[in-house]
Amino acid sequence: MKYKAFRKCLAIPFWLFLILFVIFPILFIIFYAFTDVNGNFTFDAFTSFFTSPVKLNVLLISILIGLFNTFLCLLIGFPLAYILANPKFNKNYVLVMLFVMPMWINFVLRTGALRDLLSIILNACGTTTGEHPLLCTMIGMVLNYLPFTILPLYSTMLKLDKNQIEAAQDLGCNPVKTFTKSIIPQAMPGIVSASMMVFMPTISSYVISDTLSEGKIMLFGNSIYLSFSNSDWNGGSFMSLIMLIIIFLVMLFTRKFQGEKDADRGNGSW
Repeated sequence: MKYKAFRKCLAIPFWLFLILFVIFPILFIIFYAFTDVNGNFTFDAFTSFFTSPVKLNVLLISILIGLFNTFLCLLIGFPLAYILANPKFNKNYVLVMLFVMPMWINFVLRTGALRDLLSIILNACGTTTGEHPLLCTMIGMVLNYLPFTILPLYSTMLKLDKNQIEAAQDLGCNPVKTFTKSIIPQAMPGIVSASMMVFMPTISSYVISDTLSEGKIMLFGNSIYLSFSNSDWNGGSFMSLIMLIIIFLVMLFTRKFQGEKDADRGNGSW
């Protein structure tokens, strides 16, 4: 009994953190989202958001850019993670560290350095970053979020069942079928984790788009930031609530891909 009581006491810091820094902030967001400046209950923020073509357009563009960035990061990160996790191609962790090291540098510093580099390259081509806002923004998104794609994929690739892959090859599967029927299903938890780690931060990001597009591309994160900067706490809170709902829906949609798959794999790992 004393041991069980001690274990429950160990959970107190976690519950305090959860209440103070997760539950209370969400309750404040909900409160401000459905009240006015005087604290009276109202749906003004709800009506203002869903009747504003500009805000809805920003949300749509943010979702499209988030999906496109997720696709590009998976397209580039999947083969890189496969190579890094396969001892046939990579026998040490130096290459893995090279992909992790950019995450040690401040996010804003990385974005500013990339802006200067792109400016030098585009100026040499006779153009500027302001003339190619979408291109510069997507380059920044991919470079900043690619490590968040590679790491979960890499950890998943380490647990691939080599026996299953070899069995597929022995049974006559060509490389394409082996990849689609054996490797991708085993790597699905990593794909889902990587997608979530890229898609949601992309939508809520505002530093990359604001810096690299010279303010010409506004994402949902920019819109929330501007609302709070202009003391529109109610409108900003409602948009933050929309973001929380999107996160919940994404987690609900991807939940079926996670769970027991991680425990069931790894018996014949590399």
